[in-house]
Amino acid sequence: MSLPPLSPEQLVKPSHFELRMSLIFATLFVSQGTHLPYFPLWLQAKGFHAEQIAVILAAPMFLRVVTTPMLTALADRAKDRADVYIALVAGSMVVSAGYFLPATYAIVLAVSLLLTIAWTPHSPMADSLALSGVRRFGSNYTAMRKWGSVSYLGANVVGGFILAATGPQAVPVIIFVALGVALVAALAAPRMGRPRKASPLSATEMQHKAPSLFNAYFLYFTLGVGIITASHAFLYGFVSIYWKSIGIGDSVVGLLWAWGVVSEVCMFLFFNRIFASVSVARVMVIAGIGSIVRWIAFPLVWPLGLGVAGFFGVQTLHSVSVAMVLIGLQKMIGETVSEERTGAAQGIAYFFNGFFMAAVTLASGPLYDRLGVDGFWAMIPIAIIGMVLIGLASRSAPKHPVRG
Repeated sequence: MSLPPLSPEQLVKPSHFELRMSLIFATLFVSQGTHLPYFPLWLQAKGFHAEQIAVILAAPMFLRVVTTPMLTALADRAKDRADVYIALVAGSMVVSAGYFLPATYAIVLAVSLLLTIAWTPHSPMADSLALSGVRRFGSNYTAMRKWGSVSYLGANVVGGFILAATGPQAVPVIIFVALGVALVAALAAPRMGRPRKASPLSATEMQHKAPSLFNAYFLYFTLGVGIITASHAFLYGFVSIYWKSIGIGDSVVGLLWAWGVVSEVCMFLFFNRIFASVSVARVMVIAGIGSIVRWIAFPLVWPLGLGVAGFFGVQTLHSVSVAMVLIGLQKMIGETVSEERTGAAQGIAYFFNGFFMAAVTLASGPLYDRLGVDGFWAMIPIAIIGMVLIGLASRSAPKHPVRG
């Protein structure tokens, strides 16, 4: 099936395209880099117990695996995706102001559900705009996207120092202001018109192309990836709360989160030099082993007297348990999925990751409530299940990489 032709306007490269997209990525990830490590601390400071925190974190995850593909498909049909992106960023900023209301369980849960609808599509829609520039004008995606990683890392570090000075009550303020800055950058988004190929995570792409991906290898592999990823739910939901409970300050918490991101980026930089000749199944097994070692180590660091240095050491495993999973998934898709089905493959992987992460996050609240840091050990069998699925996938792996 041939791609639709570009209009004369779409053939003209918007001025300063790479700079404008770099600003979008840089502002996009500040709010996310604040929300992941510090939002649970704000919830705890507001008096919510572990099970309530788990529901507030997990319910939006269940919702977004449905709404995000629908909204990216809607953006593809709009006259210009940039207009939809601006509307969603503005909507996110307005909804995030709901956290300034009295922090009752019902209000915070409702705001979180509404916020995830408008907030989660930001990244795939920014990717869609950037990838259109890559396809039409030969822009360098990595050069633009790297500023998102830089700003995420900065949000981890700076957010920790802000919280050390002000306390967790600053979290909603930081998110609101960051979304406001993202809105200013969004107003400068390059106009690219409709995409010639469906946007990442588009429901349209998944509907049309997904059935052809339902083979044993792809399904076992993406299920395994989703479950290994979900074993990190306890970490994302409760490690900041745990660190604070043993007297680690907010600024150090921020540095610990940032160190995980630094190790992840290092793996991206050096993966090909170290693992270029390693099969994708073995890459995933190594990632699963890294996850298991991480979940064994976390509850032992403090009792063994290893202190904050021990947690920095464990956080280094982020390069294995997270980065290698992300790289392994993309490597598998690149080797076995044809280009016209790549969007659907990404969408299916997104659904599995999101669904299993939400389910384990929901279970993590009661685990933390009853076991505290020892709840990390409950993540070990989850990672093992993911590795078993990867093993089943390897038994039905295609003999030759896909062409075209």
